[in-house]
Amino acid sequence: MSSWLSEQFGLSGSTAIVTGARTGIGQAIALALAYCGADLILCGRSADGLAETASIAAQNGAGARTIAVDMSDLAAVRETAERLARDAKIDIVVNNAGIIRRGPLVGASYGDWHEVLTVNLDSIFEFTRPFAAAMITRGFGKVVNVASLLSFQGGLNVAAYAASKHGVVGLTQAMSNEWAPLGLNVNAVAPGYVETNNTAPLRADPQRYRDITARIPAGRWAKPVDIAGAVAFLCAPAASYIHGHVLVVDGGWMAR
Repeated sequence: MSSWLSEQFGLSGSTAIVTGARTGIGQAIALALAYCGADLILCGRSADGLAETASIAAQNGAGARTIAVDMSDLAAVRETAERLARDAKIDIVVNNAGIIRRGPLVGASYGDWHEVLTVNLDSIFEFTRPFAAAMITRGFGKVVNVASLLSFQGGLNVAAYAASKHGVVGLTQAMSNEWAPLGLNVNAVAPGYVETNNTAPLRADPQRYRDITARIPAGRWAKPVDIAGAVAFLCAPAASYIHGHVLVVDGGWMAR
């Protein structure tokens, strides 16, 4: 049994690249992949900010290097991906980097709208394709995009975020349709409400926090590790026949 588990759920010998790996969901995903045996390439706005994640991974025996890239700079995103795809054999790409801008739609600026769409959606388009080209040549690869509960709903005062995350699901399915026949698994996870920096304003509002928690059948918000386990599964050999799927990790929110 242990041999089967290792074969189906282990990632030894693979290299995973994770964007937005400094804190929260991205850090938890990176460490989960490291615990499963993968070596890591960690991408974030500042290499210094990724040092903690890299250190924890290294303490657990994983190789870990950090790459500074601003995901709102699409030229830099493209160049970084092209260079890494040439220089390293990347088996797993996790597109986690994302931002949110809160406020009423009527008063929203185009600058905020554009920045959110750029980081949350356009960067996935630019970042993933160079790695996918190399994966297609090898006939193997895993891509996991981080969508959201708001890939299916509009939310409140987060129009750009909701639009971007709807787009992530569509892009995930389009990638899968093209690349599944070529040996790649492309899927997404859609977190519900997670205790991260992005949701700090919601949790700081006592009434909003109570209302949201009451709507979650599990009776609690997710921890980043709850999302990380789902991503690790999608990256594992056990998920080799899962294509174009959006795995919702929401404590039962969508079922209510």
